[in-house]
Amino acid sequence: MSTHIGAQPGDIAPTVLLPGDPLRARWIAETFLDDARCYSEVRGMYGYTGSWNGHPVSVQGSGMGQPSMAIYVNELFTDYDVQSIVRVGSCGAVTDRVAVRDIVIASGACTDSSMNRIAFHGIDYAPVADFGLLRGAVEAAEARDGSPFHVGLIFSSDSFYPARPELLGEMVTYGVLAVEMEASALYTLAAKHGRRALAICTVSDHIVTGEETTSQEREQTFGEMVEIALTAALG
Repeated sequence: MSTHIGAQPGDIAPTVLLPGDPLRARWIAETFLDDARCYSEVRGMYGYTGSWNGHPVSVQGSGMGQPSMAIYVNELFTDYDVQSIVRVGSCGAVTDRVAVRDIVIASGACTDSSMNRIAFHGIDYAPVADFGLLRGAVEAAEARDGSPFHVGLIFSSDSFYPARPELLGEMVTYGVLAVEMEASALYTLAAKHGRRALAICTVSDHIVTGEETTSQEREQTFGEMVEIALTAALG
Protein backbone atom coordinates (compact mmCIF):
# COMPACT_ATOMS: atom_id res chain seq x y z
CA MET A 1 0.00 0.00 0.00
CA SER A 2 1.56 3.27 -1.11
CA THR A 3 1.46 6.59 0.74
CA HIS A 4 -0.67 8.63 -1.65
CA ILE A 5 -2.67 5.99 -3.54
CA GLY A 6 -3.31 3.52 -0.74
CA ALA A 7 -4.50 0.67 -2.95
CA GLN A 8 -3.93 -2.97 -2.10
CA PRO A 9 -1.53 -5.14 -4.13
CA GLY A 10 -3.29 -6.34 -7.27
CA ASP A 11 -5.84 -3.51 -7.25
CA ILE A 12 -4.20 -1.65 -10.14
CA ALA A 13 -3.87 -2.99 -13.68
CA PRO A 14 -0.56 -3.04 -15.61
CA THR A 15 -1.94 -0.31 -17.92
CA VAL A 16 -3.09 3.00 -16.43
CA LEU A 17 -4.76 6.05 -17.97
CA LEU A 18 -3.67 9.17 -16.11
CA PRO A 19 -5.86 12.29 -16.25
CA GLY A 20 -4.92 15.20 -14.05
CA ASP A 21 -8.53 15.84 -13.03
CA PRO A 22 -9.83 13.18 -10.59
CA LEU A 23 -13.39 13.89 -11.75
CA ARG A 24 -12.31 13.10 -15.31
CA ALA A 25 -10.89 9.85 -13.93
CA ARG A 26 -14.31 9.00 -12.52
CA TRP A 27 -16.02 9.96 -15.80
CA ILE A 28 -13.61 7.80 -17.82
CA ALA A 29 -14.21 4.82 -15.54
CA GLU A 30 -17.99 5.21 -15.69
CA THR A 31 -18.06 5.84 -19.45
CA PHE A 32 -15.45 3.51 -20.94
CA LEU A 33 -14.72 0.69 -18.47
CA ASP A 34 -16.73 -2.41 -17.68
CA ASP A 35 -17.18 -3.43 -14.03
CA ALA A 36 -15.16 -0.45 -12.81
CA ARG A 37 -14.56 -0.26 -9.08
CA CYS A 38 -12.92 2.48 -7.07
CA TYR A 39 -9.67 1.43 -5.39
CA SER A 40 -8.68 4.83 -3.98
CA GLU A 41 -10.21 8.09 -2.81
CA VAL A 42 -7.13 9.31 -0.93
CA ARG A 43 -7.00 13.14 -1.01
CA GLY A 44 -9.95 13.04 -3.43
CA MET A 45 -7.67 11.68 -6.17
CA TYR A 46 -9.88 8.90 -7.47
CA GLY A 47 -8.54 5.67 -8.91
CA TYR A 48 -10.55 2.94 -10.64
CA THR A 49 -9.90 -0.45 -12.19
CA GLY A 50 -12.13 -2.16 -14.73
CA SER A 51 -11.80 -3.66 -18.18
CA TRP A 52 -11.93 -2.47 -21.78
CA ASN A 53 -12.59 -5.04 -24.52
CA GLY A 54 -11.67 -7.71 -22.01
CA HIS A 55 -8.35 -6.12 -21.01
CA PRO A 56 -7.76 -4.94 -17.44
CA VAL A 57 -7.08 -1.22 -17.21
CA SER A 58 -6.97 1.39 -14.45
CA VAL A 59 -7.53 5.12 -14.46
CA GLN A 60 -5.90 7.32 -11.83
CA GLY A 61 -6.14 11.06 -11.19
CA SER A 62 -2.78 12.75 -10.75
CA GLY A 63 -3.45 16.43 -9.99
CA MET A 64 -1.95 19.44 -11.74
CA GLY A 65 1.75 19.96 -12.37
CA GLN A 66 4.81 17.78 -12.57
CA PRO A 67 5.47 17.51 -8.80
CA SER A 68 1.96 16.19 -8.12
CA MET A 69 1.95 13.87 -11.13
CA ALA A 70 5.41 12.53 -10.25
CA ILE A 71 4.15 11.35 -6.85
CA TYR A 72 1.49 9.16 -8.47
CA VAL A 73 3.69 7.94 -11.30
CA ASN A 74 6.49 6.94 -8.93
CA GLU A 75 4.07 4.98 -6.76
CA LEU A 76 2.36 3.35 -9.75
CA PHE A 77 5.71 2.15 -11.08
CA THR A 78 7.41 1.16 -7.84
CA ASP A 79 4.55 -0.01 -5.59
CA TYR A 80 2.11 -1.46 -8.13
CA ASP A 81 4.41 -2.59 -10.97
CA VAL A 82 2.49 -0.64 -13.60
CA GLN A 83 4.03 -1.16 -17.03
CA SER A 84 2.34 1.49 -19.21
CA ILE A 85 0.92 4.93 -18.41
CA VAL A 86 -0.94 7.09 -20.91
CA ARG A 87 -1.67 10.62 -19.81
CA VAL A 88 -5.08 11.77 -21.06
CA GLY A 89 -5.12 15.47 -20.32
CA SER A 90 -5.89 18.92 -21.58
CA CYS A 91 -3.52 21.41 -23.16
CA GLY A 92 -3.42 24.93 -24.51
CA ALA A 93 -2.65 25.46 -28.19
CA VAL A 94 0.18 27.93 -28.84
CA THR A 95 0.02 28.02 -32.64
CA ASP A 96 -2.72 28.68 -35.18
CA ARG A 97 -1.90 25.29 -36.72
CA VAL A 98 -3.85 23.74 -33.84
CA ALA A 99 -7.48 24.43 -32.91
CA VAL A 100 -9.59 23.99 -29.79
CA ARG A 101 -10.67 20.32 -29.42
CA ASP A 102 -7.88 19.09 -31.69
CA ILE A 103 -5.86 16.22 -30.24
CA VAL A 104 -2.12 16.50 -29.65
CA ILE A 105 -0.04 13.31 -29.38
CA ALA A 106 3.22 14.31 -27.74
CA SER A 107 6.31 12.75 -29.28
CA GLY A 108 8.50 14.71 -26.85
CA ALA A 109 8.18 17.28 -24.09
CA CYS A 110 10.19 20.44 -23.53
CA THR A 111 10.08 21.98 -20.06
CA ASP A 112 11.10 24.88 -17.84
CA SER A 113 10.99 22.64 -14.77
CA SER A 114 14.09 22.21 -12.63
CA MET A 115 13.30 18.56 -11.90
CA ASN A 116 15.45 17.18 -14.73
CA ARG A 117 18.19 19.77 -14.30
CA ILE A 118 18.60 18.65 -10.70
CA ALA A 119 18.50 14.96 -11.63
CA PHE A 120 21.01 15.32 -14.49
CA HIS A 121 23.30 17.95 -12.92
CA GLY A 122 22.35 20.67 -15.39
CA ILE A 123 22.40 18.53 -18.53
CA ASP A 124 19.33 19.03 -20.73
CA TYR A 125 17.79 15.55 -20.85
CA ALA A 126 15.27 15.13 -23.73
CA PRO A 127 12.13 13.28 -22.51
CA VAL A 128 10.34 11.39 -25.30
CA ALA A 129 7.35 9.08 -25.61
CA ASP A 130 7.53 5.31 -25.90
CA PHE A 131 7.63 4.64 -29.63
CA GLY A 132 5.28 1.65 -29.52
CA LEU A 133 2.59 3.65 -27.73
CA LEU A 134 3.21 6.63 -29.99
CA ARG A 135 2.86 4.54 -33.14
CA GLY A 136 -0.27 2.87 -31.75
CA ALA A 137 -1.86 6.23 -30.95
CA VAL A 138 -1.11 7.63 -34.39
CA GLU A 139 -2.58 4.55 -36.07
CA ALA A 140 -5.67 4.72 -33.85
CA ALA A 141 -6.13 8.42 -34.60
CA GLU A 142 -5.70 7.85 -38.34
CA ALA A 143 -8.38 5.15 -38.27
CA ARG A 144 -10.94 7.48 -36.70
CA ASP A 145 -13.19 9.95 -38.50
CA GLY A 146 -12.97 12.46 -35.68
CA SER A 147 -11.18 15.57 -34.51
CA PRO A 148 -7.95 16.59 -36.26
CA PHE A 149 -4.83 15.35 -34.51
CA HIS A 150 -1.24 16.51 -34.43
CA VAL A 151 1.98 14.74 -33.50
CA GLY A 152 4.92 16.70 -32.16
CA LEU A 153 6.45 18.58 -29.26
CA ILE A 154 4.61 19.97 -26.29
CA PHE A 155 5.88 22.27 -23.55
CA SER A 156 5.48 21.11 -19.94
CA SER A 157 5.36 24.31 -17.94
CA ASP A 158 5.79 24.63 -14.19
CA SER A 159 3.54 27.71 -14.20
CA PHE A 160 -0.09 27.93 -15.27
CA TYR A 161 0.24 31.71 -15.03
CA PRO A 162 3.82 32.25 -16.30
CA ALA A 163 5.78 35.35 -15.37
CA ARG A 164 7.06 35.65 -18.96
CA PRO A 165 4.35 34.34 -21.33
CA GLU A 166 6.15 35.85 -24.33
CA LEU A 167 8.72 33.05 -24.13
CA LEU A 168 6.09 30.65 -25.50
CA GLY A 169 6.44 32.42 -28.84
CA GLU A 170 10.03 31.28 -29.06
CA MET A 171 8.91 27.71 -28.40
CA VAL A 172 6.50 27.90 -31.33
CA THR A 173 9.29 28.80 -33.77
CA TYR A 174 10.98 25.56 -32.76
CA GLY A 175 7.90 23.42 -33.42
CA VAL A 176 6.09 23.30 -30.06
CA LEU A 177 2.36 22.76 -30.59
CA ALA A 178 0.82 23.16 -27.16
CA VAL A 179 1.50 23.76 -23.47
CA GLU A 180 0.54 21.56 -20.53
CA MET A 181 2.11 20.76 -17.15
CA GLU A 182 2.93 17.06 -16.80
CA ALA A 183 4.37 15.14 -19.77
CA SER A 184 8.07 15.90 -19.34
CA ALA A 185 8.23 14.35 -15.87
CA LEU A 186 6.08 11.41 -16.97
CA TYR A 187 8.42 10.57 -19.85
CA THR A 188 11.50 10.95 -17.66
CA LEU A 189 10.16 8.68 -14.92
CA ALA A 190 9.11 6.05 -17.46
CA ALA A 191 12.64 6.03 -18.86
CA LYS A 192 14.11 5.76 -15.35
CA HIS A 193 11.99 2.73 -14.51
CA GLY A 194 12.12 1.08 -17.94
CA ARG A 195 8.37 1.47 -18.50
CA ARG A 196 6.20 2.85 -21.31
CA ALA A 197 4.57 6.29 -21.33
CA LEU A 198 2.69 8.56 -23.69
CA ALA A 199 0.79 11.84 -23.36
CA ILE A 200 -2.34 12.44 -25.43
CA CYS A 201 -4.01 15.79 -24.84
CA THR A 202 -7.14 17.52 -26.08
CA VAL A 203 -6.83 21.24 -26.72
CA SER A 204 -9.04 22.90 -24.11
CA ASP A 205 -7.81 26.47 -24.57
CA HIS A 206 -6.10 28.51 -27.27
CA ILE A 207 -3.36 30.84 -26.07
CA VAL A 208 -3.40 32.82 -29.33
CA THR A 209 -7.14 33.26 -29.97
CA GLY A 210 -8.42 33.19 -26.39
CA GLU A 211 -10.94 30.43 -27.12
CA GLU A 212 -11.63 28.06 -24.24
CA THR A 213 -13.84 25.20 -23.09
CA THR A 214 -15.76 25.07 -19.82
CA SER A 215 -14.69 23.04 -16.79
CA GLN A 216 -17.56 20.60 -17.40
CA GLU A 217 -16.54 20.16 -21.04
CA ARG A 218 -12.95 19.48 -19.94
CA GLU A 219 -14.19 16.91 -17.46
CA GLN A 220 -16.75 15.05 -19.55
CA THR A 221 -16.39 15.61 -23.31
CA PHE A 222 -12.82 14.70 -24.21
CA GLY A 223 -13.68 11.12 -25.06
CA GLU A 224 -11.83 10.81 -28.37
CA MET A 225 -8.42 10.97 -26.74
CA VAL A 226 -9.51 8.30 -24.24
CA GLU A 227 -10.52 5.95 -27.04
CA ILE A 228 -7.23 6.59 -28.83
CA ALA A 229 -5.31 5.97 -25.62
CA LEU A 230 -7.11 2.70 -24.89
CA THR A 231 -6.59 1.46 -28.45
CA ALA A 232 -2.91 2.44 -28.41
CA ALA A 233 -2.22 0.76 -25.08
CA LEU A 234 -4.45 -2.30 -25.34
CA GLY A 235 -5.13 -2.80 -29.03
